[in-house]
Amino acid sequence: MLWDNVVAPVVANLALRWTLPSKSNKFSRSLANMGPRVEARTGKIPLSGRYHCDLRKLEDDYILSERVLGTGVNGEVRLATSLSQPEQKFAVKSFHLSDRKNDVLLLTGEVENFLSLDHPHIARLCDVYESRQQLHLVMECMEGGELFDRLIEKKRFSEEEAIDTLRQMLVALNYLHSHGIVHRDVKLENFVYDTKDGNHLKLIDFGLSQAWTSSEQNMSTTCGTVAYLPPEVISGSYTSQCDLWSVGVIGFCLLSGEMPFSGSQSVQMRKISKGEYYMKPAKWDSVSSEAKDFIKSLLEVDPSKRLSAQQALEHPWVARGCKDEQDGMEGVVEALRDFSHASKFRRCCMEIMVWSLSNEDRAKVHDHFICLDLDKQGTISLSELRHVMVDKLQLVDEREVLQVFEALDYNNDQQIHYSDFLAAMLDTQIELSDDLLTSAFRRFDTDGSGFITADKLCHVLGSQVDGQSVETFVQEVDQNMDGRISFGEFAAYLKQDKIVSNTPSGSIFEKLTQSLLTFWMSPALGM
Repeated sequence: MLWDNVVAPVVANLALRWTLPSKSNKFSRSLANMGPRVEARTGKIPLSGRYHCDLRKLEDDYILSERVLGTGVNGEVRLATSLSQPEQKFAVKSFHLSDRKNDVLLLTGEVENFLSLDHPHIARLCDVYESRQQLHLVMECMEGGELFDRLIEKKRFSEEEAIDTLRQMLVALNYLHSHGIVHRDVKLENFVYDTKDGNHLKLIDFGLSQAWTSSEQNMSTTCGTVAYLPPEVISGSYTSQCDLWSVGVIGFCLLSGEMPFSGSQSVQMRKISKGEYYMKPAKWDSVSSEAKDFIKSLLEVDPSKRLSAQQALEHPWVARGCKDEQDGMEGVVEALRDFSHASKFRRCCMEIMVWSLSNEDRAKVHDHFICLDLDKQGTISLSELRHVMVDKLQLVDEREVLQVFEALDYNNDQQIHYSDFLAAMLDTQIELSDDLLTSAFRRFDTDGSGFITADKLCHVLGSQVDGQSVETFVQEVDQNMDGRISFGEFAAYLKQDKIVSNTPSGSIFEKLTQSLLTFWMSPALGM
């Protein structure tokens, strides 16, 4: 029965997945043109610290195996390991650019959107390597398997399990939509668990994603997987609401163990267009009326009557049992305060270091970020930070909240992004391991010479950060006074006591401490 109702329709639909070129595709954009757009959305570090062209190659940082992990819309995905962090596994999707002259727009959209994303429930893009011939996307390796496989194993989810699963999906989609991106291929296979025994889901595969806002003309490209297609995509005029219909299909599957629309491609599309699905009494009589109302509110043919991601999160069934977790938040607040007192270059180092964090490291604090994100749009506002630090915990005053917020708002867009939050957790909530320091150093050392110079910092950070030149950053760390930073100097600077980082940049006390740390970490002493 499970095969007939879930597995067989999905297997059949693998052959029905397609994407037709839109009329605007004739104006192809090169990959190089996306840089300014990504930087405008994320800041310089998340782009320049991860996007490597020509000088740095994939094999400089990773060992690519022959093991195939899966196949996405735009390519095959293979397993890789990091040279600087050997225990970490990664998933690499590779493209031969000479073979993709006709769909460079789709590829550019995938890379641009993926580089712009930064959320606990979205798979992390760690590095991008581009040459004239090839493009490699290095992503975190999700080892827990697809939600599809978990459903096959369980046959159907309890309501509490379904609520937890759907809430995670909706949080991810609410983040996407509030930042002007539509996924367009939401399905069971594109939500993956990060660990085998865990329940933390992440959204993957942005090969069909599209940047879109409500002020723009409706999308018209027919794309996705047939069983999850909403009526308006079939008719050729749709908005971000298309993703919510697909969530409704997934919710139907989780609660009943069956797909709402089955049959041949033509039969499915006819049923979808009319919203014709049947809740079998044997499957649905034991399901609560609130759950059924939720599913019906998403499988609504009229997109204007369908729940948005924000509204779906506020539905009584999904909001049921949602707790306001505060355990451990005092330590998080203290970490935020410490970060706000660190020097500018130290904060920049932490910002770049977060792109090398393991899933295990991020898992230590991702729930705290989600807890701080009260409106579930994927970032933390000043009012949300104030609510926790002042109203709830009463740990700081209004003036210090603003100081903390400004220190974390790396790209000055009045939002604290996930990676900004992770940067503040380093050193207190997350350990600064030697592997992590090595990986961060390599991101600054753009040509692999073994040293960081002002020119390299300018490439990654820009010529100035909040009015402070990168030359002063080199002077802050350069104990040998040779105009460059060695790994020993870099590690000593970041491992110094936090009290030192609170002293004025370049002070005698700071220089003396850094010199001592560099001495004690020197190879001659076997450190």
